[in-house]
Order: sequence, then C-alpha cells, then structure tokens
Amino acid sequence: MRETPLQRTRNIGIAAHIDAGKTTTTERMLFYTGRTYRLGSVDEGTATMDWMVQEQERGITITSAATTCYWRLGGGDSGDRYRINIIDTPGHVDFTIEVERSLRVLDGMIAIFDSVGGVEPQSETVWRQADKYRVPRIAFVNKMDRVGADFDRVVEQIRSRLKANPVPVQLPLFKGEEFQGVIDLISMRAITWLDETLGAEYSVGEIPASLEERAEAARERMIEVVAEYDDAVAEQYLEGQPVHETAIRDALRRGCLELKLVPVLCGAAFRNKGIQPLLDAIVLYLPSPLDIPPVEGIDPRTQEVVTRKADDDEPFAALVFKILTDRHLGQLAFTRIYSGTVRSGRHVYNATRDRKERVGRLMYMHANKREDVDEAYAGDIVAISGLKFSTTGDTLCDAQHPIVLEAIEFPEPVIAVRIEPRTRPDQDKLSVALDQLTREDPSFKVSTDHETGQMLIAGMGELHLDVIVDRLRREYGVGVNVGRPQVTYRETIRKKARGEGKFVRQSGGRGQYGHAVIEIEPLAPGSGFEFVDEIRGGVIPKEFIPAVEQGIREAMERGVLAGYEMVDIRARLYDGSYHEVDSSELAFKIAGSLAFQDAVKRAEPVLLEPIMKVEIVTPEEYLGAITGDITARRGRIEHIDTMPGTKIITAMVPLAEMFGYATDLRSLTQGRATYAMHFSHYEQAPKSVAEEIIGRVTGVVS
Repeated sequence: MRETPLQRTRNIGIAAHIDAGKTTTTERMLFYTGRTYRLGSVDEGTATMDWMVQEQERGITITSAATTCYWRLGGGDSGDRYRINIIDTPGHVDFTIEVERSLRVLDGMIAIFDSVGGVEPQSETVWRQADKYRVPRIAFVNKMDRVGADFDRVVEQIRSRLKANPVPVQLPLFKGEEFQGVIDLISMRAITWLDETLGAEYSVGEIPASLEERAEAARERMIEVVAEYDDAVAEQYLEGQPVHETAIRDALRRGCLELKLVPVLCGAAFRNKGIQPLLDAIVLYLPSPLDIPPVEGIDPRTQEVVTRKADDDEPFAALVFKILTDRHLGQLAFTRIYSGTVRSGRHVYNATRDRKERVGRLMYMHANKREDVDEAYAGDIVAISGLKFSTTGDTLCDAQHPIVLEAIEFPEPVIAVRIEPRTRPDQDKLSVALDQLTREDPSFKVSTDHETGQMLIAGMGELHLDVIVDRLRREYGVGVNVGRPQVTYRETIRKKARGEGKFVRQSGGRGQYGHAVIEIEPLAPGSGFEFVDEIRGGVIPKEFIPAVEQGIREAMERGVLAGYEMVDIRARLYDGSYHEVDSSELAFKIAGSLAFQDAVKRAEPVLLEPIMKVEIVTPEEYLGAITGDITARRGRIEHIDTMPGTKIITAMVPLAEMFGYATDLRSLTQGRATYAMHFSHYEQAPKSVAEEIIGRVTGVVS
C-alpha cells in the first residue's frame, strides 16, 4: 500500500556549477530530515551522496545519486509528512549527461548559485536543460558566509543572464561581516541559526531595526511581482489591504509551477544555515506528480499520441533514465514510474525494444545503499534489478497498453583517446568493462580507428576520460595503456550536389543489383541527418528504401576528408532502378553508400572543429595577458564583465587549442585566475588548420 499520498510527494534534483555546494546542501538536508545522523563532508570525503572512490578523492560529484527523505513543514513533529525524492547531480560539464537524464524524469529543481561566483557557465547549461524539459525551479544562493558575497548581484544575474523572473522571498541577515541567518519576507521575521546545535535549532524573532526599511521595500517588490499572477493578491495590494501569508505562498506556487516565477532563497550550507526554510520551499513551491501535465507518448501499434496520468489505477508506464552496474546485483535500472504500479517478480513490456522483461528486485536507493520493496507506485523513483535488455531511455509499460515515452537526448563526445590492453588477459576484461561502461554512460563512446585498428574511447572532456580510465583500472582490474587526448572533429558539406550509386555483381546464379540516385544539401548546424524519400512510380520498391537510407548513414560515419563523422546533411532519394530477381537489401545499401560518396565529392566538404565556451575569472592586472593568450589560441572574446577588482572574460575557443590551459593560466596569473569551459558548437575550421589535420590523418601534407 502507498506510504505517502501523491500530492505529498516531491521528485526534485539539485543542480549547479561545480563547487556551488550541491552535495553539501544535500548532505545537510539528509541530516535535518533525520535520514543521516552525521554531517557528511565533501572536503573530508565523507559525503553520503559522493560514494564513488573517484568522487571522494577529487571532491567532486561524478554520478548522480538518488535518495529519499521525509519532511514536515517547519521541521516539527506534527502536520502532514512529505516524501522528498532527491537526485544530487554533478556540476562539472564533463558529466552533463547525468544532469540531462535526471532533469528528464524530475518534477522540480533547486538551482544553487555561489554568492560570489553568481551565474557561472555550467549554471547556464543546467538552466537551459531545465527550460527544455519545462522543470519548475527554485533558486538557492549559497555560501553567503564568503567574503564578497552579494545576494542582490546574483539575483540580477539570474534575471539578465538566464532570462528568468527571480523573486527573492528572503534577504540575508548579517551581524557586522558575519552571516547570521535570513529575513523571511513573507512572514517578516528574522531567522537565526544556533551554531552549538550544528544548525538543527534556530530562533525566529523581530527584524533588526536597521534592516526594517530594506525588508519592507523588498517585500513590497515581491508582492508587486506576485500580484501579476494572482488576482486575489492584486486586489488586496491595489486596495492597500495587508496581503495574507497564505495568499502570497499560493501565488508563488502557481507562478513557479507555470514557469513564470523563480522563488529565491539564501543560506550557507557548509555553516548549517538556511536549510530548513529550503526544505519548506520544496514542499510549498515545487510540484507534486499531480501538478505536472500527464506524460505523453506514442502507441507503437497505431503511432497515435497517448497520455498517462500520475495515478496508480492507470496502466503502468515508466522510463529507464540510468543504468548502473552493481558488483552483487548486476545491472540496476533507475526508473521513474509515471503511472500505474509494478511488483517485483512480475513481467513488464519494454515498448522501445519490443521485449518482455521480468522485474527482479525493486529498490529505493539511498546513494549506494538499497531498501527492498515489493511494490512501487506512480511518482516513485526506483531501481530495478533483473532487466536483461533495457537500457537508458527505454520505456517499460503494461503489454496490454503499450506506450513509448520521449527518449533522452545524449550529447555527442568531443574528445577521444587511443586505448589498448597491456596483456592478453586484459583484452577480454577490457571488452566486458567497456560494454558495461557504455551501457551506464551514453555520452561515452567506443569505436575502432579504421586506419590503424586501434580502439578509441570518446567522451565529453579530459576529466570524463580520466575517470573512465581510473574505473577501468580500479573497478574492473584492467591494465591499459592510454594515448594523448585528441579532438573529435566532424565533416559536413557547403552546397547541394547530386550523386549516383550502382552496385552490380554477376557471379553465376543469382546476382546483386541496386541503383540509387540522390541529392544532398547542407542543413543548419546541429540538425544531424535527414532522409527524404521522393521515389515515385515504384522505380525502387518500398522494401529497399530503408536499405538505401542505412547505406547513406553508414557512409556518413566516415567522411571523405579525414574519416570523421559527417553531420547536418539532408539526403533526397529521387531516382534509381531495380532488377526483378537480383535486387536485394544488401545491394541497395551498398548503392546508397556509393551514391552518397559520389555526391559528397561535388558538395564542397569541409572540416568542423568543436568550439568551447570559456569563462575566466581573473584579477584585473592580468586582463591584457589573458586576452592576448586567448587570441593567440584562435579564440574570440565575447564580452568582459567587471566585478570589484576582478574581470570575467567570456570567450569562444577551439578545443584543440585548450589542452594544457590550466597550467598556462596558472603561470600567466601566478595561480590567481580560474576558468571553466563547456562545449558550445561545431564551426568550420580555418583552411590552414583543416589542411594540417587532414594531412596528419591521411599522411598527405599539402
């Protein structure tokens, strides 16, 4: 039987830039809700949610971890108890896939910002991902105890950089330079935390007289904004009546759920200040599964759009959003249940792969610890063991009521290294390990270099691949030699071109015949590949057309310039011919490939290189040296922001020029500057760079 009603369930994620304090905030939430009995520390490697050895050593989150805790408003012992399912996500851009797939299945999000750093590059990435999946969110400005903390500046950056509508519901409360607590603008009370109880207890009192005027003005602004989204509040406000706390909270909730408002809170998680009001805000402002629209999918039998409401009595529908390999249980599938119920030992239908699966064990996860349950319900996030065929992005459902939910989009890798086993026994172990790692992490790819036969592993950045290699050595016991990182380039075309491919084989008996005529044209960057069937009059039978498309897709995997994957191309199949006896799928697949290769030669193929968005925070005196260095790396300075004594440089720089940048930046600035970068887009490489890369790959230097 369901333990907590759906309206009192919250599925939330915690996301932000690296080092904003996501994991520390989660640890404090677990402590104050009674889920854990000690305060975990990222710095000491004792954080509950950072359970991987690599996470503890590096002091960063690498894999998203799920947990559950319970909270009553105000932290008391009476009143309704709410179930909060939390996913703590990584902040480092190399592990952005973890954020992407978590946001796909979550109902709400806490975006955490550093009070000094403000809106940093990965904050923007995370915000865009939340926009894409229409996830309501609240903001928490953390580290208010730091020197240089500026709550108002962060709120303004949320407005200007993220194009959001932030509504502060708190103001920071300082005693001299020391951060003491917060002023609640809804109740107009000051909340201060008691250090001797590790922040478990706090006192609520009058707002200091010196801050009353500022608090009144801030409350006035809050009500003005809220009144735009609530007629009752607007009426009370315009008539000069006092607006009731409940009315403000209801209006804030409505605006938040409609993605029109972002309530902003503040605190200092490491100093144990501000967490209980944040837990209250999760309950008050973020949605339950009942508050979000019914999930939509496609019925694989009819291709019609069907919906599933968050209801235990609806047919079962769930999405696998993560695969994890457990040493004892094998493969665990992290799953969000959107509708219906599932029991351990029962069969479910994988509509994505048209396979029947048996549910082994059902578990609620608490980081790397498990709690077995017999049944899971709509709105739950559970781990399922025993699934043999399911992988990330697959839909599990009731076989009588099939549905395929929208899959998860995965970013393409931008950096690769060559890898080889050290010994013969390592070879077999390496294959098994890489197979498991690619199932766990869809942004990690394994391929073979067609020229040398060497194995290539590709990922989102140097740190991503470092962690993969470290896991190969530690978890799987594989000895490997690793080459230098190399950039994953792409190829595309610049103009329309026609191509013809004919495959004819006569060798006695039945032969092979396939003939395809296509036209290719460039698409906008980021479009991928589009195939258009314009065959009329049956010149190519319908059953052979998918084979032509498959042949073109395979030809695109190896470009004509340097063997890199081709992207952003539309191919129109408009003519061809067939043989009544000799034509086959294989023949048309080869014909499609030949036609594409023929067309590409006339379509002005060009090389594309990955461009990174780089943000550098530096003392003012090093500005000239850094901008000069960026320009020397073929970078473009986008803009330079000013903070007291500090400059923030945003630039677009080719990834190929950024290897070893951390060391160079340290020596340029005596270790006083920091930087962050993430993938932005692909762009045509300059002629001289393209010629050098093509020459290096083909061995022909112009």
